[in-house]
Amino acid sequence: MASIKRIGNLLVEAGIISVKTLERFLELQKGSGKRLGALLRELGIVTEAEVLEALARQCNLRTVRNFADRSFPKELLDLIPARLALEKIIFPLKQYRDMLAVATLDPFDRATYRILEEKTGMKIHLVLATRDDIITAIRNHYTVQRWAQGGRQTILLIDTSPIVTNYLKAPLEKEGYEVCTSNDGIDGLKLAYSRQPDLIICDLMMPRMDSYMFIYALKTNPGTVGIPVILMSSKNTTEEDDRAGKAGFVDFIPKPALSARVLVSVKKALAMAGNNGPDYPAGTISPSTGNDTGRRRYPENRGI
Repeated sequence: MASIKRIGNLLVEAGIISVKTLERFLELQKGSGKRLGALLRELGIVTEAEVLEALARQCNLRTVRNFADRSFPKELLDLIPARLALEKIIFPLKQYRDMLAVATLDPFDRATYRILEEKTGMKIHLVLATRDDIITAIRNHYTVQRWAQGGRQTILLIDTSPIVTNYLKAPLEKEGYEVCTSNDGIDGLKLAYSRQPDLIICDLMMPRMDSYMFIYALKTNPGTVGIPVILMSSKNTTEEDDRAGKAGFVDFIPKPALSARVLVSVKKALAMAGNNGPDYPAGTISPSTGNDTGRRRYPENRGI
C-alpha cells in the first residue's frame, strides 16, 4: 500500500491544493501526529469527499454515497456489532459468499479488519464512504444501546456557575432525566466520553475549554459524534446563533435560561435524535431515524 503522503500528491494532481500548500502542510503534519488527509480536512483546506476520492485512487478502492436508505437484512447487520460499528465508523454493505463489503472512512485500520475477518470467517472488502453517510446508516439500521441507566435518559449539563447547573438540574430530574453536571469544559468533555449522555447542554464560555472547542472534540470522536448539544449563552445575537448552528449545536438558548425554555429544547432535541422521552430506553438510537442531530437546528424555538 502506498504511503499516506501520496494523498497529498493526488490532491495536487487533481488541482485541489497547490504544491506550496502541500509542502506547508507536510511540515505541519510532522509535529501533529495526524494523517495528512485528516489534517487538511480539519483545517478546512479540503472536504471529506475530496480526501476520500484521493484515498480511493491511492488504495484502488471504490467509494459509495447515499446508501443509508437502502434495505439491509438483519443477518448482514449482525456480522458487525452495533457498538463496533459506532466506535470504528464502519457499516456492512453486502455479503457475497466468503466476502463482506464494509463501508469505512479509514482504510488503514488493519487491526479492526483482521478482527472482522477472524470473527466472520470472510474476506473484508473495503468501500470508502463519508462519516455522515456511515453514521446515518448506523442510525437507520441499528438499535444502539450505548449504556444502561435503568431506563432513564442522561443529560450532561455544563455551566461555569454551580447556581445555573443546580437551577436547571431540578426540573430536568423532575421530568425523569438523569442529570450529571460539570463546571469546567475539560471535565465536562471527560464526562461526555465516559458517560456518553443522550444530550449535552453547555455554556458558551467554560473554564479551560470553550464551547466551540468542546463540540469540535465531540464531533471528531466516534463515540460522541452523534450526541446532540444545546448551547447556552448571554451573547444573544443573530451572529452568535448563526455561528452556533454552523458549529453543529442543535439549538441556541439565550441566558438567563428559563427552565421551561430548556425543557422544550431538550425534548425537541431528543425527539430529533430518535428518543421519544424519559420512558424510551436510555441511550437508544432509533432504527427509524436517519437524522444526524449534530447538524439539525430548531429555529422555531427562538422566542419561546
